[in-house]
Amino acid sequence: MHSILAVDDSASMRQMVSFTLKSAGYQVTEAVDGLDAWEKAGTRHFDLVLTDQNMPRLDGIGLTKKLRGHPQFLTTPILILTTESSDQMKQAGRAAGATGWLVKPFDPARLIEVIRKVVR
Repeated sequence: MHSILAVDDSASMRQMVSFTLKSAGYQVTEAVDGLDAWEKAGTRHFDLVLTDQNMPRLDGIGLTKKLRGHPQFLTTPILILTTESSDQMKQAGRAAGATGWLVKPFDPARLIEVIRKVVR
């Protein structure tokens, strides 16, 4: 079973994402922001990281940069799921090492489809 770290400062969004992922057979660990995710990432292996962009303490792009700097996460898919849709933000995400960018509100079927494409 693939393990996903789901990061979002909104409890309701974490619940929706977690429900969608668990229903598709994934094991989900939730984090409330980038720093919480960074701490959890240091304790176990994840097959994918799904993170919001706008969060307190450490945003999604900052988290992506930190994860990409760690050998364990050099090739781990990192998807940013956010309300941000500007080309400038997407470029910043790519530059930080994000694998993909999905815009909220998300379509559960599309989210699972994208995850299945990037998780090996």
